[in-house]
Amino acid sequence: MGFGDRWSVRSRIALFTGTVVALLCVGFSAVLVWALYTAAGENLMKEVTAAGGRVAYLVDRGQVGSVLPYDSPSARDRPIQVVDPRGRVRAATPDMAGRPAMATFHPRPPLRKASREVCDGVFGPDGCHIVVAQHVYREDGDWTVYSAAPVRAFDVPPGLVAGLAVGSVLVTAAVAYGTRRSVKRALMPVRAIRGELDEINASDLGRRVPVPEARGEIRDLAQSVNYTLDRLEETLEQQRRFTSDASHELRSPITAIRAQVEGALLAPQESDVSEIGQAVLKSLDRLQAIAADLLTLARLDVGAPCEREPLDLGRLVAAELDTRRPVRKVVPNLAPGVIVRGDRIRLGRLVTNLLDNAERHAATTVRLEVRREDADGDPRFRSGAAVLEVLDDGAGIARDQRELVFQRFTRLDTARSRNAGGAGLGLPIARQIAESHGGTLTIIDSPRGARFLLRLPLARES
Repeated sequence: MGFGDRWSVRSRIALFTGTVVALLCVGFSAVLVWALYTAAGENLMKEVTAAGGRVAYLVDRGQVGSVLPYDSPSARDRPIQVVDPRGRVRAATPDMAGRPAMATFHPRPPLRKASREVCDGVFGPDGCHIVVAQHVYREDGDWTVYSAAPVRAFDVPPGLVAGLAVGSVLVTAAVAYGTRRSVKRALMPVRAIRGELDEINASDLGRRVPVPEARGEIRDLAQSVNYTLDRLEETLEQQRRFTSDASHELRSPITAIRAQVEGALLAPQESDVSEIGQAVLKSLDRLQAIAADLLTLARLDVGAPCEREPLDLGRLVAAELDTRRPVRKVVPNLAPGVIVRGDRIRLGRLVTNLLDNAERHAATTVRLEVRREDADGDPRFRSGAAVLEVLDDGAGIARDQRELVFQRFTRLDTARSRNAGGAGLGLPIARQIAESHGGTLTIIDSPRGARFLLRLPLARES
């Protein structure tokens, strides 16, 4: 059920709460009635025992006659008998005079009292009494005093039942009403959040849901929603910029190819097929490079899985150098045995992008160094770091522009020419590959030129 069905939510919660309270009231009423019945039975037992105890006192002092008087008008339904050691009734209340003993059980030593429920017999058919037997020790033997009272049926007063029923209904109604109001008040911020979310669309992502002042789960929910909207807005804005920049980059080689082909069609006799072919191939190469970079970024953005294997970083860099035709002097210093775990193709692409950037901006020389560093407290490099340093002797990069070059489709002023510069994707791809391998790619200070520092977690094989 959604928050939009708020009336149903409140009603169902109130109904559930009312049902629970009603069940609790019924249970409480049943326990109360049973407790009253039990207490009444215990009081009756105490009264019967007390009546027999008074007679036992007289028997012990030899002051009892053959007829026992009632000690109060309310005791007329408390029959008592005194039985001698031979089982003969020696004294009884008027209603039990001339009748046999009402019971034959005796207390078991060392107990002096015992009680049982006795039915029929001297009490008549369908009559049950609680009988208490008490021993009296005399010189001629043990005498027994039997006292009894009718067993009270489990009869609840109608007034008590009515009172409990009315009270249960009132309590249930009050709790259900209070619960419904409380739920309504609690869901008001949720209603406001839902209303704001309904009005937010892709063209108006700057709006945010209201955050309640009171601390609690709804406040945390509103903050989480706003945080999600922040990330969504940032992601969509990044996608818009990426789409716009990619369209602009793709338009340039396509426009160049179209202009060259149209020129050849307009003046076929004056066109050199070889020259046009070379120009078109150059534009196609650029178009292919941009498409490959976009595909790589798409795979990195979605976190496409890759195979990880132990790689010697120095040998990987050397293999990339062997496949290149350097346009600048390259001075390598590659330490052996610097092992990392990663994808050979992606790490090779990272090294290629760094070399392309260095050669593009170097004046004469590019220096490469592969080394290992000990752990420096960074949790990403607990076992140490494998370092690749790429240094060119070009104009360098200003400190305030060092992070800018890692943004997609970004060119600095010195590299705005498409003939000299790339599409602005090489360094962003390199950094994203480094981060996907748990490493970092930064630019650090250098006396001259740009100094790129790649750090990857050192594998245990090292």
